[in-house]
Amino acid sequence: MNQQNTITCAESYSLSDLLGLRVIWNGKKIGKLDDMVIRETETLPEVTEIIVSRSFGNKSLLVPWADVAIGEHEVTVRLESIKSCERDHFDGLVLLQDHILDKKVVDLEDHEVEVVYDVRLGKRGGKLYVSGVDCSRQSFLRRIGLSRLATFISDLAATLKDEPIPWKYVQPLSHELGRFSGSLKLNILKEKMHEIHPVDLADILEEMDHDHRLSVFNDLDVEQASDTLEEIEPRVQREIIHSIGDEKAAELIEEMTPAQAADVLSALPASDADDILALMDEKEHVEKIESLMDEHDKDISDFATDSIIAFPPETKVSEVFHQFREVARDKDVIWYIYVISGGHQLLGVVDYHAILRADPSLPLDAIMTTNVKSLTLGDTLADATAMFERYGFRAIPVLDENDVLQGVVPYRDVMKLKHTYA
Repeated sequence: MNQQNTITCAESYSLSDLLGLRVIWNGKKIGKLDDMVIRETETLPEVTEIIVSRSFGNKSLLVPWADVAIGEHEVTVRLESIKSCERDHFDGLVLLQDHILDKKVVDLEDHEVEVVYDVRLGKRGGKLYVSGVDCSRQSFLRRIGLSRLATFISDLAATLKDEPIPWKYVQPLSHELGRFSGSLKLNILKEKMHEIHPVDLADILEEMDHDHRLSVFNDLDVEQASDTLEEIEPRVQREIIHSIGDEKAAELIEEMTPAQAADVLSALPASDADDILALMDEKEHVEKIESLMDEHDKDISDFATDSIIAFPPETKVSEVFHQFREVARDKDVIWYIYVISGGHQLLGVVDYHAILRADPSLPLDAIMTTNVKSLTLGDTLADATAMFERYGFRAIPVLDENDVLQGVVPYRDVMKLKHTYA
């Protein structure tokens, strides 16, 4: 390996362990570590700033790495003023979480499709470098195909050759790290396309531009196209169906179960869905789809429960632990602890597993997740179904326009309706 692209790191971290750590300034918590900014150097990509998210509408902060110290349970920043670090946006910056984490990765030589599940970081001489990416089940690092960034893990080539590769063919768009936006394009051998699982193919298609996406989709056989269309996010579903026309869409919809078909058609304008249903031959199948679609249009608040576990942010982990058995009795949702303000605004969520692992002396606002995915009043059963399938949550909170918690929708209540006619 070229020595200019190597570095020995004295301390190592995983990005997933750092994200969400509380950030301390002048002895007070000012927010949580939300992302890291990187730039290329002659050795490895270097972390140049961290992004700190703040609650209650305060602007996020862009803090230089030189002013950052990482501790065991928190991050400390040394600044004369935080006002100078406030930012409205982060355009033009390469962010580890937004641009690298959870992205599809591809080999130039048609070798595989993978997902970056974590980013490895190493500290040396006061600087923090990206030392590798962790791509999954096999728990080994994979290169991510960006021209210069790929050099920092080129020593893994021998490892890759020794491992079976389950998927193939996909290539990042950009050849310059500074312009990488996480978008991907396929570079597929058409005779091998059937080997890609529909879930993975859906993820790939979502990241492509419209023309390229449609070209690939039209090369799929009816069964795989139907299975893939079901897995694609609603926005992209609408684009594809509009482009392929009602007759082709009806053919694909007929391959699905009623529940699957209702999911797809519910993403379309009602008139478009009706046009497609009118072209389908099996009337009993159509009736079941229409029945499910009626359920999908119901307001999600009809399915929400207030039988949940909630505590104020200052509550200590030890208090929650000792009260859990009593407060969880007869509750509909016990997997999450909802952290709410005095005005019942949702401040964050804590998984009950996190309670078991946390330092008993910490308050809930020190370990809660503040970037909470939620539904709003007016969202439908179809919206909830899509969110459950995308994120794998066991329950999703429902908020009003002021972030006041209106209730929680359990997974089982939504998904049992989804599969009524499956």
